[in-house]
Order: sequence, then C-alpha cells, then structure tokens
Amino acid sequence: MRHTFGWLCLCCLIAGLPAGPATALPLERLQLPDGYRISLAARLDNARQLALAPDGTLFVGSRRAGNVYRLRDRDGDGQYEQVERLLSRLELPSGIAFHDGKLYIAALSRILRLDDPLAEQPARPVVLTDRLPDATHHGWKYLKVGPDNQLYFNIGAPCNVCLSKDPRFATLVRMPLSGGKVELVALGVRNSVGFDWHPQDGALWFTDNGRDWLGDDQPADELNRLDRLGQHFGFPYLHGDGLADPDYGSRNPYRNSQPPVLALGAHVAPLGMVFSQAAPWAAPDETSLLIAQHGSWNRSEKVGYRVIKVRLKGNQVLEKSVLVDGWLRADSYWGRPVDLLFDRDGSLLISDDYADAIYRLSPPTTP
Repeated sequence: MRHTFGWLCLCCLIAGLPAGPATALPLERLQLPDGYRISLAARLDNARQLALAPDGTLFVGSRRAGNVYRLRDRDGDGQYEQVERLLSRLELPSGIAFHDGKLYIAALSRILRLDDPLAEQPARPVVLTDRLPDATHHGWKYLKVGPDNQLYFNIGAPCNVCLSKDPRFATLVRMPLSGGKVELVALGVRNSVGFDWHPQDGALWFTDNGRDWLGDDQPADELNRLDRLGQHFGFPYLHGDGLADPDYGSRNPYRNSQPPVLALGAHVAPLGMVFSQAAPWAAPDETSLLIAQHGSWNRSEKVGYRVIKVRLKGNQVLEKSVLVDGWLRADSYWGRPVDLLFDRDGSLLISDDYADAIYRLSPPTTP
C-alpha cells in the first residue's frame, strides 16, 4: 500500500549467514584480480543500496522486499551476524543515505528521514516529501547526499521510451536535507541508479540505463558527467553515443545534448558506482571508478553481471576492465551486483539483490 510504512521492533535477528551447504553461494566461481579475496558478509532479502555509519553499522535498502535493514558486525570478523529490520511495507525503498547521524530513505513517491537510526528503538520516520511521482516503472531510486549538503536522487522515465508532461521524469534531482522544493539537476536521463562525485573537481558522474528493444547491441548504456546544472543527456531523443531514437529522434529540441563520457555496452545495466584514489584500487596520480553491472534481461545472449573498473586521469578515461566476474556462466546467472561501498577498512562491499547477499571484496594486504 502506498503512503504507509510499518515500524517494527529492533530486538530480534531476522537473517544471518547461511548455516549449511543448501544455502551456500558458489563464491569460488568468481574471478578476481591476483591477491584479492571475496567473502560473504551477509544474507538478506533483495539487498540494494548500501549506506555506512561512522561506527561501522551498515544500512541496506531493498526493492521488492519493501524493507530497510540495519546490520552490525559485533565481533569484527567481517561478517554481519546481526541483521535487523528497521522499516517494512515501504514501496520500493531502494535508495538510502546516512549523513550526520540521520538515515534518509527514498521510497517510490516519498523521501523519509530517520533521526536516530543507531538507537535501540528509533522513533518513527519523518516524511520530507510525499509528492514525488508514483509511477512504478523505473520508480526505484538511488539516493546520496552531495557535497553541497543536499539530497540527490533519480526519477526514472515511467516507460521504456516516451515523452511525459511531468518534467520531473527522466531526471536527476536534488532537494534540501530538511525537505522542500525539488530542483532539476540533469535532464534526459532515462534511468540512473548510481552516481558519485569526482574526488578531484567535485563533478557529478552517473550511470544511465539505455532503452530496450533496439536489438542486442544497441543502444549502449552510459557513463555520464554533469558539467553544469540543467544539462540534457538525450533521452528520449538520443541514446548511447548519439543513436537517434526511431520514434522521437526527429523531434529533438536539444541539439547540444551531452554525450556520454564512456559507452558501457548495450544492456549491461550499470547501477551503483564509487570513486577511489586509494591504493591498490587506483594507481598513483589516477582515479578509479568502480561500477556494478546488474546484467541484461532482454538480450539473446546475456551480458553484464559483473563489476568493472574505469581508470581515469583527471576526467580522461584511460581504460575499462573487469574487476569481478563469474556471476554469469554459460548464459545462466546466480547473482546480480547492485551497489558498491567502501568499508572503513578499505574493503569493497557489493550488494546482490538476486542472490540476497552482500559480499566483501578485500584487496591484498601489504606487509
């Protein structure tokens, strides 16, 4: 039901790591860089976006499950043995962000704030807005607090490809932390479910999922950079790197739509992304951008289902490579990575809404 939420007691463990081989995941199939290790950090239903508190508490949104979770690693072994349900019966609460002691949650048509998410019994959430579009097609959101201390999130197109009278669709937007007016940040963005700010110049970079039903190999999904507020990125008139839409391409009023920084391939479904300048994730004087590819659903041969790494020198792309692969084998998949987040120890947390898991990718230790 829309515009409702359930508030549950935080006194019981609702999920945990699998106890036997029947629920084990085939982590040995994953292909990693030399010296890296991957482990299972938690099992929970439909894990989507991740958010981390300074004390190491991990918060996890979901989509189909309708829950927001709180996870704690009590013994410091890298596994979250305490998993609690903070909120339930939300509609598509995929996007979450932790900032200044508060947890922000992006559901379908609402943005909520939990003022004491680390408390044993948090108070009821505050509704910051309940006036967002309620179209469920691409209605799930990604949420982060920007360098300007505003909430940024996507409002996806309510369709595969269309024009909408509501200018908020197919955009990235922002609003004050206290609620208030929603401001358009980027236009012509079909469905971005991942973004981050470049650590050097603070520019907003984001992934975008291209339209369907133009064949196996077009249009390419996108990695984009916002250079100024209000830029248009093509949808629904242009896709990928300048491919005109067969229905809307001739009507394009935006002759200077921003092209992508990098074409990521058709149907790979890029979602969560995170920058790093820390070794060994990035080489000296370089920046690395890690991107989760959720994987195709309507391609004759499946693609994606992996985590990729983009090497950057300033804003220039040097190389794109695969960081973690193996969730897809012989056109059959057992996991779908969604979001990426660096933990306090420098390891990379990877959520998976298909395997109902969170993985921990640990780099080689230095002597």
